[in-house]
Amino acid sequence: MLEQKNKLANDLIDYIDASPSPFHAVRNIKAALIKRGFKELLAENKWDLRRGSKYFISKNESSIIAFVTGMGNIEETGFRVVAAHTDSPSLKIKPAPEIYIKDKYLKLNTEVYGGAILHTWFDRPLSIAGRVSLKSNNPLKPISKYLNVKSPIAIIPSVAIHLNREINQGQKIENQKVLMPLLAMIDKHFEKDAFLQNLIAAELKIDAADILDFDLNLTNYGKGMLIGLNNEFISSGKLDDLAMVHAGIQALIDSKPTDATQVMVCFDNEEVGSLSKQGAGSPFLSNVLQRICQHFKNDFESFNRAIANSFLISADMAHAIHPNYQEKHDPINNPVINGGPVIKINANQKYTTDSDSSAVYEMLCRNANVPVQKYVNHSDIKGGSTLGSVSSGQLDFRSVDIGNPMLAMHSIRELGGVDDHYWVMKSFAEFYRY
Repeated sequence: MLEQKNKLANDLIDYIDASPSPFHAVRNIKAALIKRGFKELLAENKWDLRRGSKYFISKNESSIIAFVTGMGNIEETGFRVVAAHTDSPSLKIKPAPEIYIKDKYLKLNTEVYGGAILHTWFDRPLSIAGRVSLKSNNPLKPISKYLNVKSPIAIIPSVAIHLNREINQGQKIENQKVLMPLLAMIDKHFEKDAFLQNLIAAELKIDAADILDFDLNLTNYGKGMLIGLNNEFISSGKLDDLAMVHAGIQALIDSKPTDATQVMVCFDNEEVGSLSKQGAGSPFLSNVLQRICQHFKNDFESFNRAIANSFLISADMAHAIHPNYQEKHDPINNPVINGGPVIKINANQKYTTDSDSSAVYEMLCRNANVPVQKYVNHSDIKGGSTLGSVSSGQLDFRSVDIGNPMLAMHSIRELGGVDDHYWVMKSFAEFYRY
């Protein structure tokens, strides 16, 4: 079993390393699905679905829904849905980002995406990744290219302590002033005009004049790894939430068709509220499930019955008790890394978990011999929300919010557990059996 756990954890590290942006994350999911016999669907086409068959559809190239159609009557068996998200906090590059200092330094203009722990972005090698949009013959359909600069081309240097004696006393980070990575030194041979555009063109081997716009972000340069005395920890960026994406996709592709329709949805933009066309607050999932239901039972009542017989596991990473900040946590409910997946509970419905849905997930874990933990916020500290509560605005599923325990959430490099990743994948596989 140790070999299985380490293999799955290393597969996760490889997946994250190959997925420096949501666009890359979805492209890699597609490749894994196609390899296992899934067929791509397009929203603009008519669908021809068969029972017990495998399909996927994407949105904005950054969200994806994969599903295996059930063998039973869909209005009676419903959907078994696991939801996760493809995005992570980062620094997004602004248009025309080049800023020149003293005619010697080139830095890039950025803005913060999501709730990043900003000081973790300083003094480490950074790269650039994302989507580039090119002109095409049809102005309504630009050509997309994915950029992943596989070299450490940027860095955000700290100011020396000699110039800021209060730096260790906790100072506010002025985003517009200091979160601009240094990219290059300028000399007489340096071509200033449209520097980034020319860099992109060289990387993608395209004509710079064809570049119309881009969705690019800075990303940590350097692969994750297993660490700890016994290699029990996973140290990597983007564990929140690519770890849940990886576990859910793995569970789905390994599952066999059942009476219920098995679904894995990976949304984008969770870190900024989910209110985009590819986010959990959009009708993306609802539209897909309606089309599946209407294909087999062409009436709206059947869809409503199917939803009533469905269940959602909202899978987003959870907080483990921090060994150095124990006072930040609830005094009783203290999840630990490698203690098993965590059921997340909040009295104010930041999470969708209630006693009914919590019992469902706990029984699934027991059946799969997976340990399970529970998390609630310290009563004086306001926590965040996640996919489940946002999705409820579109679909009134019974649902539970869960996630693997981790430390340093939203750092450029986070810390999770090898055992937990294996166990949560087992819990998803068990869920897909019903």
